[in-house]
Amino acid sequence: MRLKVGARVRANWLAGVDIGGTKTAVVVSRQPPEVAARIEFATAPERGPDHAIRSIQAAIRELLAAQSAAPEGMAGIGVSCGSPLDPISGTIHSPPNLATWIDVPIVEILAREFSCRVSLENDANAGAMAEHRYGAGRGCRHMVFLTMGTGLGAGIVANGRLYRGANDSAGEIGHVRLTRTGPVGYRKAGSVEGWASGGGMAQVANRELQAARRAGRDSALFDVLENVTARDVLHAARAGDKLALRIASICGRKLGETLAILVDILNPERIVIGGLAMRFGQLVLGPARERMRKEALAHAAAVCQVVPAELDERIGDVAALCLAQEAAGRPENPEP
Repeated sequence: MRLKVGARVRANWLAGVDIGGTKTAVVVSRQPPEVAARIEFATAPERGPDHAIRSIQAAIRELLAAQSAAPEGMAGIGVSCGSPLDPISGTIHSPPNLATWIDVPIVEILAREFSCRVSLENDANAGAMAEHRYGAGRGCRHMVFLTMGTGLGAGIVANGRLYRGANDSAGEIGHVRLTRTGPVGYRKAGSVEGWASGGGMAQVANRELQAARRAGRDSALFDVLENVTARDVLHAARAGDKLALRIASICGRKLGETLAILVDILNPERIVIGGLAMRFGQLVLGPARERMRKEALAHAAAVCQVVPAELDERIGDVAALCLAQEAAGRPENPEP
């Protein structure tokens, strides 16, 4: 949603807000993707949305003041957040990691506070915009961006524009079922998110550990006192642990089956993958690319590159700034 309230004076600053279940980051910029200043704080969803929103408002004012800029200099604010949300009404509808954020009109709140246009978008779509504009998707007309984090979602760029679908629900590849049974994601056993996300990898790891114990096999992962996480698997795999390498390969192959579905349906030039794919590299991407080539139509797979995201840990900040550019009606860099 883009909402304008009041007049702007020398409006050349953009603010990006990246809201997560653990932390929220606020950045300001005049020339994205460069960040002039940044503040990060705990979202603390158990305290409800009001606490975080007050912190967001205070952070924007503090960052502008540090740049000797006034709130009247704001051209646009972009807010990136996990789904479900409604970008048309500008409302956040209680995402799984923000259960207390029930029907929060974040766009209206920030627009009234700063008298500028505000845009809201889910983090997968925002990430797709960022990688397409400034990252690994530059120059592509047809691109898919996968958020391979705790969950798994996708942002789709078709003919150079973000594709949202009939009611802004496009890209939920994580909900697709790959197997009748298996690890659970999106409250669905055997789903893409169950097999190929960070949360899914943790489920696969704990299942494989149980099997290894029964078979009397050894693994450094046995040293983990509580449930194994994707981070534990990464550390062990980098050290050459055979079981960790097997887990990475299993998830990579399931990711490859997912890529094949995307290739066959969307025929993209490039699939850009963030999160785990960046951290595991070839340990996951190698099996994924191999499986994709076997499963997808050969002529479609031949023209599709599968690459890790380029923006790395900056992607949340840059994605929110891309939304701010859209809010301000400046898809390219504003003049300083």
